[in-house]
Amino acid sequence: MAIRIYIDQGHSRGVNAGAEGFGLVEQDVVFQVGLYLATLLNNTPGYEARLSRPDIDTVLGFNNSTSLAARVADANNWGADYFMSIHTNASVDPNYNGTEVYIYNELSQSYPLALSILNQIVAEVGTRDNGVRVNPRLYVLRRTTMPSLLIELAYITNPQDAEKLRNNQFEFAQAIYDGIRIELG
Repeated sequence: MAIRIYIDQGHSRGVNAGAEGFGLVEQDVVFQVGLYLATLLNNTPGYEARLSRPDIDTVLGFNNSTSLAARVADANNWGADYFMSIHTNASVDPNYNGTEVYIYNELSQSYPLALSILNQIVAEVGTRDNGVRVNPRLYVLRRTTMPSLLIELAYITNPQDAEKLRNNQFEFAQAIYDGIRIELG
C-alpha cells in the first residue's frame, strides 16, 4: 500500500494570499513547490500525493478559519498517512532568514521526518537551519489525525532567501522529497 502524503500549499487567492516580499507572493511560491513535490512523489512507486490546491486558482473556504478547516478535513477524509503544509516565513526585520519546520509534539512520528526534511533543505538549497520547533497552537498540526508538519521554506522578506524562493522552487521540492525518502524509504 502506498504512503499517502497530503501536501497543503498554504494560503490561496481570494482568502489569504500570505506574506509578500521582493515581488513574490507566498501563495504563488508554495503552490509551485507543492506541485513539484506532488509530481516527484506521484512518480515514485510506493507514494501517493494529493494537493490542497491542484490549480493556482483553487480557493478553500471563505476566510482564514474555514480555509484551514477545509484543508484539514480533506486530508483527514482522504486518509493521508502524513500531512505537510508548505509556507514561506516573513518578518519586519529583513535580516531574519532560514528554514524551520513546525510540529505538534516532539515525541511523535512527525519529529524525525521534520528533521530529515529540514536537513535536506539546508544542505540542498543553502538556507540557514532554524531548527524543528514545537507549536501545538497551529490549527493544521493540532486538528489533523496523522503525523503533520508545517514547513517554512525561507523568509520571503529577506533578500537572499527571496532570491532562493524565486529561483530554486524545484530545488526546495527536491529537498523535501529527499528528506521524505531518507526518513520513510
